[in-house]
Amino acid sequence: MGKSRLEAFSDGVIAIIITIMVLELKVPHGADWAALQPLWPVFLSYVLSFIYVGIYWNNHHHLIHTVSHVTGGALWGNLHLLFWLSLVPFVTSWVGENHFAALPLACYGFILFMSSIAYFVLAKCLAANNEALRVALGKDRKGKLSTLLYLIGIGMSLLVPMAGFAIYVVVAMIWFIPDRRFERR
Repeated sequence: MGKSRLEAFSDGVIAIIITIMVLELKVPHGADWAALQPLWPVFLSYVLSFIYVGIYWNNHHHLIHTVSHVTGGALWGNLHLLFWLSLVPFVTSWVGENHFAALPLACYGFILFMSSIAYFVLAKCLAANNEALRVALGKDRKGKLSTLLYLIGIGMSLLVPMAGFAIYVVVAMIWFIPDRRFERR
């Protein structure tokens, strides 16, 4: 089966995810800088989540660009990834509204962790029938390190919430740099 439907559907879902997140940003009641101050946790959680969704969109593009066709397993793997990404607006809002409290932040990390697992599954499904993708993915050290850091971030979020948040920021910074495995191809 061709890849165009999977790519178009995924782009649409990701666009909706970003739209839902931005609609959660509420307009302040006031026209001065002081009116913005209570909203900084909501905005900061939105920025990090926007970056994460953008990273997944970018890397998803690289995966799909590398293959010429997709299997039924890849379609289910893609839906699995989109399911976890669709929960990002919920946990983003929960984290922001509760000023980076421990449980919401740990749940945020759990969604990131599950998204990384789902991305790994999708990549394996796609690579099963595509040698070029298999070579590009290699040992996927960056992906495995990220998944481990999410687990550490979840634990840290429960103990020292801002340390957990810092770990999530570090993982985003690791992925913000374009993935050279695909850029070379």
